[in-house]
Amino acid sequence: MNYADAGVSLARADQAMVGVKKSVRTTFNAGVLGDVGNFGGLFSLNHLGMKDPVFVSSVDGVGTKLKVHIGLSSHELPGQDIVNHCCDDILVQGARPLFFLDYLATGRLEPGVLESVVEGMAKACRENKCVLIGGETAEMPGFYGPGDYDISGTIVGVVERENVIDGKSIKPRTVILGLKSSGLHTNGYSLARKALFEVGGYELDSMVEGLDMTIGEALAVPHRSYLNCLIDLVEQKKIQGLVHITGSGFQGNIPRILPEGVDVVIDRSSWEVPMIFNIIQQAGEVEKDEMYSTFNMGMGMLVFIDPSVRAEVEAHLKSHGEDAVQVGEVIAGNKKVLFKD
Repeated sequence: MNYADAGVSLARADQAMVGVKKSVRTTFNAGVLGDVGNFGGLFSLNHLGMKDPVFVSSVDGVGTKLKVHIGLSSHELPGQDIVNHCCDDILVQGARPLFFLDYLATGRLEPGVLESVVEGMAKACRENKCVLIGGETAEMPGFYGPGDYDISGTIVGVVERENVIDGKSIKPRTVILGLKSSGLHTNGYSLARKALFEVGGYELDSMVEGLDMTIGEALAVPHRSYLNCLIDLVEQKKIQGLVHITGSGFQGNIPRILPEGVDVVIDRSSWEVPMIFNIIQQAGEVEKDEMYSTFNMGMGMLVFIDPSVRAEVEAHLKSHGEDAVQVGEVIAGNKKVLFKD
């Protein structure tokens, strides 16, 4: 026997890597030492000229959203999902991304799939000025079903120590602005898929009144990055806190940055919830509070600012195409999230 007899083809992997290497190299910058294919990625900080750099790192996956992407053969989109999600996760602490590493596991490498996923990652890395510095591809026959794969990513960013956002300056009267999401982003898909497909009887290609695309297309929209519209405000110290609304929604994520002695009041009537969330809620008969504890409901990033800088912050965001909405405020309390309808 040989490795191929066991279901693992080194020839398939080598062929896929030809296109992968081209995509990866398009993300390289002055910090990269070496080339694709080394045992580890080398990255220098000398070109950054920072005084007291602090690394910020995070790791995440795309979850069962991959079932949607696989069903639609939209393999470039999950690569964008994972990079943008990770960039947002470290942005909330003030960090710019430096480099990203990916992991893809599958039962059998299918032609074009790995290349498409990595090209999606490379596209998002270029947009976020982040290097795709390394990765791992695992062919695991008998572990994944035909056509299935899973991806995860690890990101490392950097922030000047004096610019680290820790939420300590949040206080009563702090204003909370919301920045729109592009859809579900990468969270809540197990509930969404069950509500829509198992209970509601929808298909990926179903059209629903009020939605200008199919159900599948609405679910597949990539997670967006907020880096480019927020990083200058971070480095100008205009922001007291940032909350990336991911898994566990509003109730689970907001308390993570709150200091002692404050509550947050979110006005759920202050923005229009996108139609896809309403369809999920109706199909699965999901309680309203459960929706807000699972999904971003159309607001992917919350920005906590002092009222004195509101006009300046909103003008900056508008110059980047963002129509920020005041979705809440901070009051005295005990690290709770309260809703007003």
